[in-house]
Amino acid sequence: MSDFMKWLYASYIKPQIDASPRGEYAEALSVVENEISPQAKADYDKAAEFAALHAFQLGLRTGKGLADSFTA
Repeated sequence: MSDFMKWLYASYIKPQIDASPRGEYAEALSVVENEISPQAKADYDKAAEFAALHAFQLGLRTGKGLADSFTA
């Protein structure tokens, strides 16, 4: 993963995720944050980073692919 993508995650995506309302996921996220081992938490954080970055890239590609659909 590029340095830019790691910076983007740390500077923009992660703060947005942390500030989002947790709603129905609050209990499950609380378990992950408070009740797993430090090594498992590190692994979880790395997996969440991977998923968030790829979801962001998918959104960019999807948006680019749909751009022609909105022209008159």
